[in-house]
Amino acid sequence: MATKDELFKKVISHAKEFGFVFPNSEIYDGLSATYDYAQNGVELKNNIKKYWWMSMVQLHENIVGLDAAIFMHPTTWKASGHVDAFNDPMIDNKDSKKRYRADVLIEDHIAKIEAKINKDITKAKKRFGDAFNEEEFRNTNPNVLRRTKEIESINQRMGDALNNDKLDDLQQLIIDLGIVCPVSGSKNWTEVKQFNLMFGTELGAVAGDASTVYLRPETAQGIFVNYLNVQKTGRMKLPFGIAQIGKAFRNEIIARQFIFRMREFEQMEMQFFIQPGTQMKWFEYWKETRIKWHKALGLGEENYRFHDHVKLAHYADAATDIEFNFPFGFKELEGIHSRTDFDLKQHEEYSGKKLRYFDPETKESYVPYVLETSIGVDRMFLAVLSASYKDDQLEDGSSRVVLAIPAPLAPIKAAILPLVRKDGLPEKAREILKALQFDHNCMYEEKDTIGKRYRRQDAIGTPYCITVDHQSLEDNTVTIRERDSMKQERVSIEELPKIITNKVNMKNLFI
Repeated sequence: MATKDELFKKVISHAKEFGFVFPNSEIYDGLSATYDYAQNGVELKNNIKKYWWMSMVQLHENIVGLDAAIFMHPTTWKASGHVDAFNDPMIDNKDSKKRYRADVLIEDHIAKIEAKINKDITKAKKRFGDAFNEEEFRNTNPNVLRRTKEIESINQRMGDALNNDKLDDLQQLIIDLGIVCPVSGSKNWTEVKQFNLMFGTELGAVAGDASTVYLRPETAQGIFVNYLNVQKTGRMKLPFGIAQIGKAFRNEIIARQFIFRMREFEQMEMQFFIQPGTQMKWFEYWKETRIKWHKALGLGEENYRFHDHVKLAHYADAATDIEFNFPFGFKELEGIHSRTDFDLKQHEEYSGKKLRYFDPETKESYVPYVLETSIGVDRMFLAVLSASYKDDQLEDGSSRVVLAIPAPLAPIKAAILPLVRKDGLPEKAREILKALQFDHNCMYEEKDTIGKRYRRQDAIGTPYCITVDHQSLEDNTVTIRERDSMKQERVSIEELPKIITNKVNMKNLFI
């Protein structure tokens, strides 16, 4: 069995070889931490966004959509706090000349301790078999208890340092833990310093502070500045939400792990405006709703967990992450935050415009509180891709690489394959293609043996292959092959549109 590191390398290689993700500007040796979504990747990405939009907007009568501009008035970012406080704690290694996020170095150290705990649990499972009780083992094994206590202590120290902006304490924690530079292997660290992540540029022909604008580091502020416009024109009553999918930009020093952390990325965010005092009820509601959305994809319930924030943003009164078990460990996939009334109050102050809600029932006017859900499209893409990648060993001794992508998200829903390129089979196959392609993204393929074509479709995650043979000309039937089980059945061509629609319909994820 491949290690997680080996699996990750295979996923990255597969993504390029089969047209999912390409390195950006590759003919010029690339641009670090930027990637292009290829022909299959853009289809998968669009389907992920469709799944999210359907769940957030289409199926919620009190949530509407928005597409705000990337450029915003620069005062927006002053009001939001990004100009003064959108920083990451960075530390340099003097020997390698590499810069790292201090908190990420510590989190990676914690991940190594967690890996040791999991190794002990795996050994115990193998030793005790069905009699093994993991919860009891975690609560009684001396090694596990010691390591768990060590993790708690590290998290406590890191949380205290981050919450109190004590950068010296963060540096001391790195020293005390004996963390070494991944490149040089040395402990020759500089002081920890804050680094602003926003990209600035000039608007128009005249340079100067007055014309400085920023590439937005998040999509949320476009929602907040449009809150009143949407509320009035949509005649929205609290609680209501505004959802948006869009690009954001951060000057990440440590952009790594393929598309997990990039400088240009895409977010799916929803800001839910609520009555003050109801935030904890809605916080729990959206936690449950969002984890259900993720688990409906069938990528393995054990691959998800909640992780409460060690450091709360100064404006938040609750925050948790839905973490996914990527090939490099559990990392944040989606954030759920109770932002109180900070954002709207800040924009009220800086703009001089009232951003209040008049409650027709209580006859009160107040600034709503906000509950946010925010998920990275690129991280969701990576979660689906890495969890779907399988290297199957077949009964006949052969093997195949398959992407077991949930059928509603698959880039290609069905491949139509004439058995041979003659005798009228291609013409019959193209008739079937025309009957399906208005409703589904389909592919016609006639090159190579049918076996090789099946393998190629498995590798890009196509859930169904439809083979047209000589019998098809006689009785108007075809063979439909299912990707995951490789089972084949004979069906009527007339029934194909209904069969494929039933199998790949996104509605299936909500049942």
